[in-house]
Amino acid sequence: MHVDPESPACREEAQLLPDDWSKAKIVAANGNLSPGVYYPTVTSKRFVVPQHPVPSVVDSKVSRSHRHGVTRRTRRRAILKNGDCNILKSKISQRRLRFLQDMFTTLVDAQWRWTLLVFTLSFILSWLGFALIWWLIAFTHGDLEENHLPPMQDSSGWNPCVLNIHDFTSCFLFSIETQHTIGYGARTTTEECPEAIFIMCLQSIVGVMIQAFMVGIVFAKMTRPKHRTQTLLFSKYAVVCQRDSELCLMFRVGDLRKSHIIGACVRAQLIRSRTTKEGELLSHYQTELQLNADGCDSNLFFIWPITMVHRINAESPFYGISAADVLQERFEIVVVLEGTIESTGQTTQARSSYTNSEIMWGHRFVPLVTYNRERQGYEVDYSKFEETTQVDTPLCSAKELDEFYGTNPDHRSIESGEHTQTKLQERPPTTQPKAEHRDGDYTVTL
Repeated sequence: MHVDPESPACREEAQLLPDDWSKAKIVAANGNLSPGVYYPTVTSKRFVVPQHPVPSVVDSKVSRSHRHGVTRRTRRRAILKNGDCNILKSKISQRRLRFLQDMFTTLVDAQWRWTLLVFTLSFILSWLGFALIWWLIAFTHGDLEENHLPPMQDSSGWNPCVLNIHDFTSCFLFSIETQHTIGYGARTTTEECPEAIFIMCLQSIVGVMIQAFMVGIVFAKMTRPKHRTQTLLFSKYAVVCQRDSELCLMFRVGDLRKSHIIGACVRAQLIRSRTTKEGELLSHYQTELQLNADGCDSNLFFIWPITMVHRINAESPFYGISAADVLQERFEIVVVLEGTIESTGQTTQARSSYTNSEIMWGHRFVPLVTYNRERQGYEVDYSKFEETTQVDTPLCSAKELDEFYGTNPDHRSIESGEHTQTKLQERPPTTQPKAEHRDGDYTVTL
């Protein structure tokens, strides 16, 4: 399949994670270290991308995996990082007619230059159109004859349809004055021509309708809820680590404005290929991911940045996926934040996505909310919004953890295992128990 290196999706996918975090270190069981765990050799409080040239699409075959010979497979995005849908529609029958039938929505969705162009043309063309009608009325009535022009009307006693009309320019100025009710008083209609009275009423109505329509479009574009999403943040990377002895997929959401999002709700969907029992290939199958935050469901009290957690359990589609599988799988996690804008009452939706190259296995977000005693309030340090720390995390899947630690659930997490090992080392050598449990290639000594 041909890959366009200049496409937005490929440019984002080219920014892969550095090799520092992805170099796995499978250690043997020696009573001190846990199997299948990456123990970082460099302690860093912040994940910093090294300043090296971004690999091109051609050079993407360089190994960036936890295992020798495994390459990271990228996926074209359905949702870009800025929230735009990377969807191109083609071969639509009667496309122009369908869009013209909903002109209001078409102009609201159009770019500003096209909206302003239509806004300007709507007034200029209406002025010119009615100016032509006024000129035809004056011409057919004989007001433009030399003896009937305004300087000669007093001597000839001619009563025109519109006073002070000399030529087409005068008709154009009168059209503008009539449509916008300027009322300079120099040019006015008379009772001589009924058709002039009718056109004056018609132009007044049409002018009000055009002005209301165009002002409504400009107002709708300026107050679109989409602009509110510019101050809603998603973390650039999602992380996988243990929380309460379970592997969890986590990402962070935040709001920069002081006005809150009421009834905020965060959803996540996994998009990947799936083959049915009948052999049908579903290339973009969507699976809902269960999310929660701080023991609550996805409905948030969104007053500060919150870390959304997806627990990788038996009901999760990531249940059988290990750290090495993440590098080989092709999937995309689409996250959506919806809520009501407190200041306007409109509903807004912010979107982002994470591909397999943006899953940081063995990392954890650092806290960024502290209480400021001087300012007497909770302070959110957004400079730490993307900051993560490396933590000891099993590289195997959650399913393998359940099978391995099924008989001893207290030793599932790395921290509890190290705490137990410390207690065992404090016992006398004669009373220290020693048992080995084997599962595949992994060995743990308790």
